[in-house]
Amino acid sequence: MAATYSPPTLGQSLSSALAEARLRFVNISRYPGQLVLEIIIPIVFAAMPMLLGRATAGAQAGANFEANTGTANYVAFLLIGSNVFTIVSNAFWHMAYWLRFEQETGTLESIYLTPTSSVTLALGLSIYSAVRALITASVSYIAGCLVFRVNPFQGDVLLACAFIAVGLIPVYAVALLFGALVLKVKESNALIGLMQWVVSFLMGIFFPVAVLPPVVRWVALAFPPTWMTNGARSALLGVGFFFDKWYWDMGVLWAFLLFTPLFSFWVFNRVENGVKRNEGMGQF
Repeated sequence: MAATYSPPTLGQSLSSALAEARLRFVNISRYPGQLVLEIIIPIVFAAMPMLLGRATAGAQAGANFEANTGTANYVAFLLIGSNVFTIVSNAFWHMAYWLRFEQETGTLESIYLTPTSSVTLALGLSIYSAVRALITASVSYIAGCLVFRVNPFQGDVLLACAFIAVGLIPVYAVALLFGALVLKVKESNALIGLMQWVVSFLMGIFFPVAVLPPVVRWVALAFPPTWMTNGARSALLGVGFFFDKWYWDMGVLWAFLLFTPLFSFWVFNRVENGVKRNEGMGQF
């Protein structure tokens, strides 16, 4: 009698995803220096425009910044932008390099021969990446605020955390779309380099997106991290939500949360099936 194939249950898929996440946590525990760098880099990244503003505007730096952004606390404004950018950038980096590594080492084909789908493993990778990014970004933001002598806990901290938490799911869904592109073109380094510039520009990590040209602004508003960044800033600093009230902006993020994963899974599966059928395996 021929053996029958039974797809993995939800519990089995979740176990596989958690096993992938655990593997990543064990690996990063051996390289704590990477985590230290992820804490320091956003502070340095934000410090460059911060110190430039102080050097050129002096005591008027806060007043000038408030006239254009709605808050005089440019330290927290820039630190929020740089740390949310780090979270988003890590999502793209981890997804792209995981897929590219599996391609180059020839283990992607082995994954396709197992009952566990690559999307399940991508979920485990996303859990690991999100936890890692949230920890390092939180420590970096608090440390940066303390270094530059501002209060990191002003405003509605819980609401800011809610914007970040809700935004993580569409961010990793977009990262999966990016992973589909990596599968297709078999390249990660050049794509990530380009992605970082585009993402940092659209998110407005150092400026409000309202200053962008109208067409570019609409493109930025179609990008979930833009709503994460502005939501966190508005909750903590009162710079103003896009739709005036926090719950309308949160509703947009929830719309991204519901739509983006479904669309990303569909695109990724189509690309993956195309790679299997039309392009052959072992050609990465």
